[in-house]
Amino acid sequence: MSEIVIENLSRRRFLQGSAGLTLGFCLPAVAAAAAGKLGAVATVNAEINAFLKIGSDNSVTVMSKHLEMGQGTYTGLATILADELDADWKNVRVEGAAADAKRYNNTFWGPAQGTGGSTAMANSWDQMRKAGASGRAMLVSAAAKRWNVGAAEIVVRDGIVSHAGSGRKASFGELALDAAKETVPTEVKLKDPKDFRLIGKQAKRKDSAAKTNGTAQFTQDVFLPGMLVAVVAHPPQFGATVKSFDATKAKAIKGVVEVVQIPQGVAVLATDTWSAKKGRDALSVSWDDSKAFKLGSDEILAKYKEMAKKPGLIAANKGDTAKTFAGAAKVLSASFDFPYLAHAAMEPMNCVVHLKADGCEVWNGEQFQTVDQGRVAALFGLKPEQVKLNMLYAGGSFGRRACTQSDYVQEAAHIVKAINGRAPVKLVWLREDDMRGGFYRPMFHHALEAALDGSGKLVGWHHRLVGQSIIAGSPFEGMLIKDGIDHVSVEGAANLPYAIPNLLVDLHTPTDIGVPVLWWRSVGSSHTAYSTEVFLDQVAAAMGKDPVALRLELLTEHPKHAGVLKLVAEKANWGTPLKAAAGERRGRGVAVHESFNSFVAQVAEVTVKKDGSIKVDRVVCAVDCGTAINPDNIRSQVEGAVGFALSAAMSGEITLKGGRVEQGNFDTYPLLRIGDMPKVEVHIVPSTAAPTGIGEPGVPPLAPAVANAIAAATGKFLHKMPFNTAELVA
Repeated sequence: MSEIVIENLSRRRFLQGSAGLTLGFCLPAVAAAAAGKLGAVATVNAEINAFLKIGSDNSVTVMSKHLEMGQGTYTGLATILADELDADWKNVRVEGAAADAKRYNNTFWGPAQGTGGSTAMANSWDQMRKAGASGRAMLVSAAAKRWNVGAAEIVVRDGIVSHAGSGRKASFGELALDAAKETVPTEVKLKDPKDFRLIGKQAKRKDSAAKTNGTAQFTQDVFLPGMLVAVVAHPPQFGATVKSFDATKAKAIKGVVEVVQIPQGVAVLATDTWSAKKGRDALSVSWDDSKAFKLGSDEILAKYKEMAKKPGLIAANKGDTAKTFAGAAKVLSASFDFPYLAHAAMEPMNCVVHLKADGCEVWNGEQFQTVDQGRVAALFGLKPEQVKLNMLYAGGSFGRRACTQSDYVQEAAHIVKAINGRAPVKLVWLREDDMRGGFYRPMFHHALEAALDGSGKLVGWHHRLVGQSIIAGSPFEGMLIKDGIDHVSVEGAANLPYAIPNLLVDLHTPTDIGVPVLWWRSVGSSHTAYSTEVFLDQVAAAMGKDPVALRLELLTEHPKHAGVLKLVAEKANWGTPLKAAAGERRGRGVAVHESFNSFVAQVAEVTVKKDGSIKVDRVVCAVDCGTAINPDNIRSQVEGAVGFALSAAMSGEITLKGGRVEQGNFDTYPLLRIGDMPKVEVHIVPSTAAPTGIGEPGVPPLAPAVANAIAAATGKFLHKMPFNTAELVA
């Protein structure tokens, strides 16, 4: 029996605080009875608030407004709420919430729902605690009335509400319907952190079993009656369009149903993915490249280097850098080059769209609800609330599914529109479509200078960056671009934590590069951490200072940076010698960086052989991310970040030639192999502060720590990503 939600709008209330909790009922049994259809009902669910449902079977369902893409969001959000609720963890389950920014907005983003910027736990902390505490208070109130006892005399633990004086007790399921009728408290008492029973402990992940036994639903698992599968022939250059096409051979492929032109290319629709792929391969398409972007990577980089010869827009400025550099006893300089990077998530982009008479329904690993909902609605001439988004599991994202242009979601919708909505459509991108589809981490060029005075003290720092803006043209432009400066282009550089009296950071943002760009795990910090931390090691070498000691001297005003740095140095045995086999060179390197309000320091130990090949042996990490909701998940995220960042440092690179992307699959865009994964240790700084991000902050320090270790072993600093091992041949 389908579940019917009955919501009494006159009784809709909101908790005081960062976001509201809607009160209502989810009573399929009552609805069925009213319709004369009452039969056997397995479970009756009571909606306690927008984030919590309790079933008559004692199930506790936490509604997650954030996407689970492997980062542990479902478990983290459930842990917060369940702890305040005093639920039995084994009875807790998680569902993806509806697309409804009024109830499920990201509180850090204003009136927008979405997952990103390592904000899932941080923006939900107070909200989910209040949701759990509110539910607990309503259960207690219901029990107090039923038993005619004082609420203060009632105890809640592991899903059981009890009263010692009378010996009465009831499960959550037995009280759920009465609890849902209680007034939502405007003020709730939250637990003292010392009383947490789940937060800070090793709670089992809520998605592991389903992902292990195959019951977890991803987009590829969606099958609707009459559904067609679409594979699209995309232009070989960004900005090219279809001039003409011949679908004769494609339509001759068994299983191919239709071929249609859409703004993004030519779509082949078939009864299954393989037939659609074969049909796409059989197409003959003539492309119009008159407005296509045709530069190659080398030409783009040359343009950037030329731009870097002139001052850019000022992103940060203190002291008098011009005077400082003019009077410096010694000036050090270095330039750094960073390539385009693909997200290369395990699950390529995909989406199911079904146009109905009264609206539209979408299924995918939905990361950017408000934007995608609005764009699909506009395409079909609907109101946003007529577009229902089903948020499924996603096989990774690293930012790719939060596309400001809703590219692949709109592509699926365009296909449905092209066939007049007569069938639901599953759009499938193959690996090559995903790799060549753009929306990469931007290419960047950095030029840095440091000034030392006569006593050898670091007194000046100049950092110039050149690269495309991710934010320009996005819904976040008004928030994140000020005076022409894209905040994410300079994050990690404009807010450099080191106490340098004279500092200048300026930025060039080219607007004539037609390569689509997007946030990539840790965004601007993915390149600014490398240039600043590697260059600082060069400065330390020129000053004859230990890299850790120099950083600590410069971090007196930033105790959290200093805290993780001291911890990682201690745990990594910084300063002790490393044994090297004959013909090998070994070294340690360090880096520390803040991103998404979290602080991470890493020490890498590397071995460099005579042929220049690199083996990262060990990475020690220290993390300060506020309250550790799920410590095991924090360790997992940092370990994964190390592998992700090391893969990019060793081999990650998207290149263009004549405007065409040269990589297509993992043979030309290789990922780190398991045998190349170093031993990783993660040390978490104890904290009772509100949690901050952890999905991304482990990425930025890794590459500079490895590069600094390479320099310690060989005396050579690497200024280009990915690493060129030919520079390290002995």
